[in-house]
Amino acid sequence: MNRFCTNCGKELPSNVLFCPNCGSRVEVRNNTTENNSSNNNNNNQTVINNYYNTSIPFLTKKDIAVSVILSFLTCGIYQIYWFITITDDANKVSERPTDTSGGLAFLLTLITCGIYGIYWNYKMGQKIYEAGKKYNKNIQDNSLPYLILSLFKLDIVSIALMQSDLNKFAE
Repeated sequence: MNRFCTNCGKELPSNVLFCPNCGSRVEVRNNTTENNSSNNNNNNQTVINNYYNTSIPFLTKKDIAVSVILSFLTCGIYQIYWFITITDDANKVSERPTDTSGGLAFLLTLITCGIYGIYWNYKMGQKIYEAGKKYNKNIQDNSLPYLILSLFKLDIVSIALMQSDLNKFAE
C-alpha cells in the first residue's frame, strides 16, 4: 500500500518517520483487521497528521545558568556560540530554515558594529512568539523587551530569555 505525506502530498518510502520532501513527522499506526475467510491478521499502515499536535523539530534543552557562567568565564566566546545556536534553533522551530543562519547573523552583527544585533533581537522575539503560537506553547511576544535590552547592551539577558522560551520547545 502506497503512503503519502499528509502535509505535502509526496509519496513516502516505507519505514520513514519524516517526509524526505518537507520534513514533517509521519506517524504510523498499525490497524489489525481480521480476514473472515482465513482468520489471518493484516497490518495496514496509516499515515496520521494531527494538525493541532504537529511535531516539534528536535531541540536540546540548554541550562541557562551554565551558559551565562560559561559566557563570563570565556570572556564572551561562549556567548558567540550561544548566539549562533539560538538563531539556528529559532529557525528550526519557526520552520524557516532559509532565514539568516546563526553564523551569518553573527557576521552581520560584527560587520555592522552591533546594529544588526539590535534588529536580530527584535526579529528573534517575533520568530519565537510565532512558533509558540503554532505549537501551542505559552510564549509572549518579547520583541520590544529584547530590543530595549539590546539598546542598553544587555544582550546576554535577552539571549537568556530567548533560551528560556526555546527550552519550552524541548520539553
